[in-house]
Amino acid sequence: MAHRLRGRAVLALCVGLLQACGHQSGRLVGAKAADLPLPDGIEVAFNHREDRHYRSPIHAEHRNGDNLEAFVIGAIEAAEQEVLVAVQELSLPSIAQALVRQHRKGVRVKVVLENTYSSPWSEQHDAELDGHARQRRQLLMALADQNRDGVVSLEEQQAGDAVALLNAAGVPWLDDTADGSKGSGLMHSKYVVVDRRLVVTGSANFTASGMHGDAADRRTRGNVNHLLQLESPALAELFASDFNRMWGDGPGGEPDSRFGLAKQSGHATRVLVGDIPVEVLFAPHPRRDPSHGLQLIGSALATAEQRVDLALFVFSAQALTDVIADLQTKGVKLRLLADPGFASRSFSEVLDLLGVSMADRHCKLEAGNRPLQEAAEGVGIPRLARGDKLHHKLAVIDGKTVITGSFNWSPSAAHQNDEVRLLIHSEQVAAHFTREMDRLWKGAELGISEQLQRKLNENRRRCGSGMQRA
Repeated sequence: MAHRLRGRAVLALCVGLLQACGHQSGRLVGAKAADLPLPDGIEVAFNHREDRHYRSPIHAEHRNGDNLEAFVIGAIEAAEQEVLVAVQELSLPSIAQALVRQHRKGVRVKVVLENTYSSPWSEQHDAELDGHARQRRQLLMALADQNRDGVVSLEEQQAGDAVALLNAAGVPWLDDTADGSKGSGLMHSKYVVVDRRLVVTGSANFTASGMHGDAADRRTRGNVNHLLQLESPALAELFASDFNRMWGDGPGGEPDSRFGLAKQSGHATRVLVGDIPVEVLFAPHPRRDPSHGLQLIGSALATAEQRVDLALFVFSAQALTDVIADLQTKGVKLRLLADPGFASRSFSEVLDLLGVSMADRHCKLEAGNRPLQEAAEGVGIPRLARGDKLHHKLAVIDGKTVITGSFNWSPSAAHQNDEVRLLIHSEQVAAHFTREMDRLWKGAELGISEQLQRKLNENRRRCGSGMQRA
């Protein structure tokens, strides 16, 4: 069955690739280009890679990258008994439709969402929403407007609202208020478990912006993301156990769902995917727990002897800056790229690595902030399409170990949010992520950019030299 699961999921991905390939002389239409090898039981997909192409379902345009949406749907359609989905946001109707189809076939389907994104947008009204929620609803309406006439009909609403589709079909789901709270931290995990054999996980939410780009803005290409598919009953059981702690008795049952610290996530566990060691940690943990996610990331980074590549959405953990600084003194080569929108925030550790400080809107510096006396080399931001984000949370250590998952490098990820962090010991897997880093490195802006310098100057003009510690 494992081979059948993998074959079906890969087949669905290949279908998306076949649709995207044009007619080229001397080449079989849709033929797969030679690729780097991967261990048995592991597949990886990047939505911005240069050597793959597909037709975007948002704008019907050919574009570079793997179709992450097809990657997820392929795994769902491979299920014969059960599909468990835990994702911060599910707003792509085609993924919801795949779940509905499986539910109607008698496959057990269960979904856990973050409460911020669990209300059907077609039942909301702009006047009742704050600015962010109103903007999100407008984007989802644009996604649902299939004929692009600027008017979302009732039929388009019904077909284009992912959560409403689950509701209409009776697919059971809950969010992180099921424990009786208003939501503990964020339910930030992103994974699918199929038949307790197959896991799909990574950095991508199941949204247009997370995979393809926004329907209302053709300039966007989608936040830079990746997904992994791992075949391993042992790994799938760990993910199912995390899911079941959140699920409890499910909708309408006893209030025994557990999110955040109440999950008591436990320590990292090592399993084999084929013959590849994979360590998985589910967050969060108390700050006093020596096995929390940031501590384990720091321990892994500290083993580096030659090079560390980092591509990060959020980086706000001072302890990891200290580890990186130590590596630099030992001559370890660093390539660190951070999301441009986050890198210049007052609590960003990218600023520390560049040897500068920025006060917050109250003219206060972050407590415990320790900028490097000498700026680290190899730190910067990638060049992205306007409106897109660098959404990876990954590291490659010495070309043989990969850190990935939903886990941003922040105290919130470690101590508040429901998260997943993977450590994969494989040179073959690492080579794929190194190639992604090489792609991002092209054209990256290193050091203090002109935009960051202007922001620093404005911060100094506004706050002067009297900045205080928070």
